Amino acid sequence: MSDTVQSSQTTRKVRVFLVDDHALFRAGVRTELDSITDEVEVVGEAGTVGEAVAGIAAKLPDVVLLDVHMPDGGGAEVLRQVRPTHPAVVFLALSVSDQAEDVITVIRAGARGYVTKTISSQELVRAVVRVAEGDAVFSPRLAGFVLDAFADRPGSAPISDPELDLLTPRERDVLRLLARGYAYKEIASELFISVKTVETHVSSVLRKTQLSNRYELSRWASDRRLV
Repeated sequence: MSDTVQSSQTTRKVRVFLVDDHALFRAGVRTELDSITDEVEVVGEAGTVGEAVAGIAAKLPDVVLLDVHMPDGGGAEVLRQVRPTHPAVVFLALSVSDQAEDVITVIRAGARGYVTKTISSQELVRAVVRVAEGDAVFSPRLAGFVLDAFADRPGSAPISDPELDLLTPRERDVLRLLARGYAYKEIASELFISVKTVETHVSSVLRKTQLSNRYELSRWASDRRLV
């Protein structure tokens, strides 16, 4: 009987809850995880902070894959509401953003790791399993942000920038991709928004930064380590 129990325990799947405001992205992640591995099981999903808080409390997953930017407060707000009452739930941020401020904010709020949406399906599975086992997991270049912030040593990456603070999270996402040379159509596809919305965000960023074209924006973004 003890052998049977031991075998059951070693094959137990990691129960995962998805939090992202884009239903298409959630569906893609669910499909990928369900099709490539028997190590994890998606037990629920949510598209808003409120849905996430209620869903996590109901399902009590092992790991929450958590988007950083959502219209009603984002990943840090989910962490703030859930962790005091459900400390055993582990959070792994999964975001398009690789900005130091975003990484540090959710790690300080209690996330166990942070990976970007460029991660492969197999790498994502390994990241989920590792954080469930107690490891901290980061996409390669992001760990340095956390080390700098928590070491509090001279020359560390700034956590906030007054000029950057003028931009909304979505405007920063658009700016980052624009600075990397993405066309408007490519940015729209990457962020699951319309080309018209991309144009609106770019116009807003130009107005707030008082710059006149995408080349100046690219230089501005590079100076702030967004690229």
